[in-house]
Amino acid sequence: MSYILFRWIINALALLLVANVVPGFHMESFFSALIAALALGLVNALVRPLLFVLTLPVTIVTLGLFTFVINALMLWLVSSMVKGFDITGFVPALLGAMVLWIFSLLTNWFVEQVQES
Repeated sequence: MSYILFRWIINALALLLVANVVPGFHMESFFSALIAALALGLVNALVRPLLFVLTLPVTIVTLGLFTFVINALMLWLVSSMVKGFDITGFVPALLGAMVLWIFSLLTNWFVEQVQES
């Protein structure tokens, strides 16, 4: 249970980081980031697998790069649902998805290093 809460807070902090780095990606407060992270987790669990299966041929042809487009669409969908979270277009959503991917890669590596020691 504590791992889930930890990941939720890390994802909220990641959304705040993206809001400070990517123009067109706006987050009003940490509370908005928490709600957006929760909604993003739910959307990624429910909608993303279906979208991934439907776009599998395109994902294969692009050697997996289309996954960034799917992630950007998930971010854009969440921004339309959560008050205080706004993405002004597809390009900021795509850049935000890339920055979130890098941040997630680093935090996953860090958590694995801490668990090993």
